[in-house]
Amino acid sequence: MPPKTKSGSAKKPAAAPFGASKATKAKKNPLFEAKPKNFGIGQDVQHTTDLTRFVKWPEYVRLQRQKVILNQRLKVPPAIAQFTHTLDKNTATQLFKLLNKYRPETTAEKKARLTATAAAAAEDKKEVYQEPLFVKYGLNHIVALIEAKKASLVVIAHDVDPIELVVFLPALCRKMGQSRLGTVVHKKTAAVVALQDVKSEDQRELATLVSAAKANFSDKYEEQRRQWGGGLRGNKSTQMLRKRAKAAGQSVTSASLGKL
Repeated sequence: MPPKTKSGSAKKPAAAPFGASKATKAKKNPLFEAKPKNFGIGQDVQHTTDLTRFVKWPEYVRLQRQKVILNQRLKVPPAIAQFTHTLDKNTATQLFKLLNKYRPETTAEKKARLTATAAAAAEDKKEVYQEPLFVKYGLNHIVALIEAKKASLVVIAHDVDPIELVVFLPALCRKMGQSRLGTVVHKKTAAVVALQDVKSEDQRELATLVSAAKANFSDKYEEQRRQWGGGLRGNKSTQMLRKRAKAAGQSVTSASLGKL
């Protein structure tokens, strides 16, 4: 056993070096009292978190999203890929301003017009009857107008489903000498609309739209009919190829990595 030491003979620890100060406790502000939260059952309400990844979406939503991804990954033939080339925002705004002036009349407006015409005919007023100018719609009707070379401007929606309904229209318009546009029409259920005639005050605006359509679409038809669409890689695949190229010491551009 070690020898017993006397109570007063224990060595004191060395004093702190010069300049070293004792750890002082931080003074608490009496105005702000710490209130730690307890997230147990029946206690404080937890923070809201984004649970999008854990939501079981309806089947139609999942099909829509899967279709978008497939359209990006698969290689799309030129005849279908040409519908991805749409109007720019400024030209589309001008187009819809013109189309809204020639919206088809409602049932009440048509009834009022026919009533006024009948009243004028009953009073034997010799007035020159002018047929109202409206936007033409309906696929068969517009195909007939294009074949008769009566359509001044043809507007095709880019998101028609099934696409086979309108896939032949650009070639038909070009063969018949008409301009082609790829943008969403102002009617939700219309796949294609056309302007046959416009008022004299709108002739300049129509000519501007026709020239823009020819420059952006008709004149580039031969170029676009050779370009395939789709074939875009996802982020994971692109990053994987970039790491492989870096490990192999190859210099690969991001444009080539993104294409299949």
